[in-house]
Amino acid sequence: MTFPQKHLVWTILLTIIVCGCGYRFSPGGEHIDQTIQRVFVEKFDNYTSEADLENYVQSAFINEIRQGGRFDMAGSKEEADAVVSGKILRSDVSHLSYTDVDVAKENRVTVTMEITFKELRTGQIIWNNNALTEREAFIVAGDPGRTEANRKNALIKLVKDMAERAHRSIMSGF
Repeated sequence: MTFPQKHLVWTILLTIIVCGCGYRFSPGGEHIDQTIQRVFVEKFDNYTSEADLENYVQSAFINEIRQGGRFDMAGSKEEADAVVSGKILRSDVSHLSYTDVDVAKENRVTVTMEITFKELRTGQIIWNNNALTEREAFIVAGDPGRTEANRKNALIKLVKDMAERAHRSIMSGF
């Protein structure tokens, strides 16, 4: 057998093995009823003192669902087949590292949320997480305004990561 023939045989065998074992690169939400096409993301209840956090969360989930491609966004709950809703339970900032004179140089923001993905027609909860938690570090600058901007940017990144993580879990059935 020549080299190109061996290469072709190995390529075919590898393709059969990969396809045959059910391996895939990303979850597609096959376990979710195919009649669920349109999703509405409600504004999350914000039980923290963090202003606008509910808006960041709602935007992050809307963007994640749009990018996912499995669902269309509904303009209202009445037009939707399913809804993403939840509560922002906690938002804390803690010191992560200090300078040699015990001044904070890096902080960490932590957010905990309760998230539910529910079919509206039947009321069935498709996916739920009562304590999804994520953390993100940010630099404490000498200027308080810069530190606040760093904290806000960390918070926005954190909720984007949470939305991505929740979306992956919803789509994979975990």
